Amino acid sequence: MTESYLGIVFLGIVGIVTAVLIIGLSQVIGHVRPSVVKGSPYESGMQPLGGTRERFSVNFYIVAMLFIVFDIETIFLLPWAVVFRDLPLAGFIAMVLFLAVLGVGLVYAWKKGALEWD
Repeated sequence: MTESYLGIVFLGIVGIVTAVLIIGLSQVIGHVRPSVVKGSPYESGMQPLGGTRERFSVNFYIVAMLFIVFDIETIFLLPWAVVFRDLPLAGFIAMVLFLAVLGVGLVYAWKKGALEWD
């Protein structure tokens, strides 16, 4: 029974060793040249405007939630598409209802102006 987990343990050890090796090599080989620009919060060349405690618009959070919802939709849709031919009619109807609910939600958010930036 434990032999079946040996590959997973080996992969984990290889991943950890690789991460430690890359971080260690970057510390040993890498050049450290501190400067005022590198020490600033943004390296874009623009001076930051406002404080760090500034509030974001509610639209930012709504778009982020919509992105997460449709990301979850993709997570459900891909496995369903893989086994689509083997599913009974109930599996197809369930996915159509799922997509219909998400579509109605998207239309609702669109009509309310959640996707528009002012």
